[in-house]
Amino acid sequence: MQPFETHQVHNTTAPLANVNLYQIDAALREGVLREGAAQDDAALQALGAQLGRAEILELGRLANEYPPRLQQYDGGGQRIDEVEFHPAWHSLMRLLIENGTHASPWLDGNGAQVARAARYLMFGQVENGSQCPVTMTYASVPALRQAPQLAAKWLPKILSRSYDPRSLPIEQKHGALIGMGMTEKQGGSDVRSNTTQAVALDAAEAQALFGSEGAGVYRVIGHKWFFSAPQSDAHLILAQTATADGNGLSCLLLPRFLPNGERNRIRVQRLKSKVGNRSNASSEVEFTGAYGWLIGKEGRGVPTILEMGSHTRLDCILGSAGAMRAALVHALHHARQRKAFGKYLCEQPLMQNVLADLALESEAATVFALRLARCFDEVADPAQAMLARLLTPAGKYWICKRGPAFGAEAMEVIGGSGYVEDSPLARLYRELPVNSIWEGSGNVMCLDLLRALGKTPAARDALAAELALAGDADADFSAYRQALLADLQCSEAGARLLAERIVLAVQAGLLLRHAPAYVSSAFIASRIRCAPGGAYGRLPENLAYGQILARALLE
Repeated sequence: MQPFETHQVHNTTAPLANVNLYQIDAALREGVLREGAAQDDAALQALGAQLGRAEILELGRLANEYPPRLQQYDGGGQRIDEVEFHPAWHSLMRLLIENGTHASPWLDGNGAQVARAARYLMFGQVENGSQCPVTMTYASVPALRQAPQLAAKWLPKILSRSYDPRSLPIEQKHGALIGMGMTEKQGGSDVRSNTTQAVALDAAEAQALFGSEGAGVYRVIGHKWFFSAPQSDAHLILAQTATADGNGLSCLLLPRFLPNGERNRIRVQRLKSKVGNRSNASSEVEFTGAYGWLIGKEGRGVPTILEMGSHTRLDCILGSAGAMRAALVHALHHARQRKAFGKYLCEQPLMQNVLADLALESEAATVFALRLARCFDEVADPAQAMLARLLTPAGKYWICKRGPAFGAEAMEVIGGSGYVEDSPLARLYRELPVNSIWEGSGNVMCLDLLRALGKTPAARDALAAELALAGDADADFSAYRQALLADLQCSEAGARLLAERIVLAVQAGLLLRHAPAYVSSAFIASRIRCAPGGAYGRLPENLAYGQILARALLE
């Protein structure tokens, strides 16, 4: 007797795969050409096709399904503190490094930051945890350049496009990764409360231990509550050092292996069990007499590390924009194939409103991120440097803050099948909060924005010049811009609203200048004419939903 079939499977969505992540994204392609990276267009086309392949997208799932494991001791009982990764992690890291996502702005010519930003945005649609060590390695370069002797040794390996995961002294490696360790148990964002101590070695001891590499060596005792990517070849940390006027935070480079080949005394206590970012190893460590090399001036660790922080914060914006784009693409892909009540989801007016609202948010995040990357390309121009100084903290606050609600809404578009671990939306949803927290929480970013605005009138001038490029043809935007520029000074309690207004104004100006009118007018109607609401899908009626959605995911 033949068994009866209980049901036939139909009206389901085929997994998103074998798409060109660059080709289907009009806002990204247009931004690359506009912001100075046209020379990389063909390479980005090829990379977009590669990253959109089913087997590459599967690597992201595998790297998170099988997270890293800590092996503290070898078979003989020796302390080794090694982190073991699934092969998918190494494949992802190799893709990132071979494509220069960690190094190209420091080696390539005009438009290199924008081209890198485009690569980072696309990689963010594949897997987010592997972006963390790449970001820290990329951002370490300006800080390391403040220590010429260290830079001469480390930068050739950091800037190499060879991914080398072996645990060896730096002299024996083809490429290097750099991590960070700032946060301690008692301080969090308040790094000035750090208790880790670093004591300078006297010249004779340093010479005896490390010979010609003994200059600027400190012995470090303490801990870090978050020590990112402990498998990295070295980490930048902050520690208290004795200065002429008392203790002060200094920036140190702690290598995993010392110049004599021994392992540095960095004890990995455990790996963090995090909400998201599961493919990436984050750890707690103790320094039991580790050795570190001074970077910058003693007692000036915070300004030194801020050279790194501005670039890591740029990547927080890029990472959030990339993850939002991924969530949007999955939601739109589903809505174009799934039927309910006799029509495809994407044909139903209320769903169109939700999807179009998400599409506007994603495009605005993309154009803002690419414009900010161009500021980093043109940092030699004081006006562009000042604009970057303003837009980096403001953008990190607002764009990263919009991410978690965005991910939740995209998950709801898919419904119950989006709320299971088989769906990529589950991983994206868990990933989106980290960019708001890492490298300075929302409040820290808003306070930093106030500091930037309070230092010089040039900050207001740089913002005014950027917004003026959009002209006065749109009355709502013109009024919004004038009110914002007249009201840039606010109390600490109002800093979040100010950051939001600045980002919305810049996004609106960019869309007015560069996007189709049906996109810019919808953004103005929903973000400038009235404040963004607490949910997506609140667009005014009679907007061009269909055109917005067709542009958001090109066939």
